[in-house]
Amino acid sequence: MSKTRKPVLGKGLSALLQDPNKDSSISAVNSPMMAFIHPDEVAVNPYQPRTTFDEEALTDLAQSISELGIIQPITVRKISDGSYQLVSGERRLRASKLAKLESIPAFVREANDQESLEMALVENIQREDLDPIEIALSYQRLIDEIDLTQESMSKRVGKKRSTITNYLRLLRLHPQIQGALRRREISMGHGRALMAIDDEEAQIELLVIVLEKSLSVRATEELVKKHGSPKDEKSEPKGPSKKLMSAIDDLEQGLNRKVQLKASQSGSGSITITFSSTKDLIQLKKQLLGE
Repeated sequence: MSKTRKPVLGKGLSALLQDPNKDSSISAVNSPMMAFIHPDEVAVNPYQPRTTFDEEALTDLAQSISELGIIQPITVRKISDGSYQLVSGERRLRASKLAKLESIPAFVREANDQESLEMALVENIQREDLDPIEIALSYQRLIDEIDLTQESMSKRVGKKRSTITNYLRLLRLHPQIQGALRRREISMGHGRALMAIDDEEAQIELLVIVLEKSLSVRATEELVKKHGSPKDEKSEPKGPSKKLMSAIDDLEQGLNRKVQLKASQSGSGSITITFSSTKDLIQLKKQLLGE
C-alpha cells in the first residue's frame, strides 16, 4: 500500500474539516490527524445517507484497492469510549474489508453527531454515482436536520440554488416514480416532466407508457402535454392565470415547501403554506420575515 500519495478533498468537505473554534485533543492545528487503522476497528456511520451499495461495484473496488491501495483516505471520528466511528467513506471501508487489508489510511477528528451527519451528507452530494432521489433526500436532511437554507446550502455544496430546488421537487413525486428514478429506469428529466401531472394515478399510467416505449425526455414531455391535467380539467375548467401560477411556483421555490392556491376567476383568493413541525414553522417565519 502506498503511504506517500496526497489525498484530495472536495471543497465542501475540506471546509467542514476546518473548525477554528474547537480545541481538539486529536489535533493541535484545527485539522484532522492522519492515521492508519484496522478496518474492523471502525464502526459504520449511523448517519450514512446512502442506503444501498452495489455488491459487484464493491468487489471491483476491492480488487483495485488490493492492487493500488486506498488513494483517498476515509474520515472517522473518535467517540467517547475511544473507538472510531465512520464519518465518510463507507464504500472504501467495505471494499477494504473485502480486500482483507490490515490497515487503511484515515483522517481522524473529533465531531459531534450534527457535524458527522453534515460531513456525510455533503460528501455524498458531491459524488457522481448517486441516484437523483438519494441526492434529493440528502438536501432535504440538510434542511431539516442541519437547518441550512437553500442559499447557504448552495454555497456549501457548490451547486446553484435552482439545481437544489429541482432535486427537492422530485420528493413530491409518487413513490413508484421515485422508485423508478432510484433504479435508474428513468432520468431526472423524465421525473420533472411527470411532475406536471397533478393526479397520481395519471402519473403512474404515464410512467408505464414511458417505460414500455422507452420514451425520451422530450417524448415524455409531449406525452404529458397531450394528456393535460385531469385535476384542472374537472375541478377548474378555466383554471388560474399563468401569471398567478408563476407567482405560486416562485413562492414554492423560494420557501422550498408546498403552497396551495384557492383563487376566484377575478384573481382574488388565498394561499396555504404547509409546515411539518414547530421547528419548521419557526424556520418558515424567518424566511417570510427575512430574519
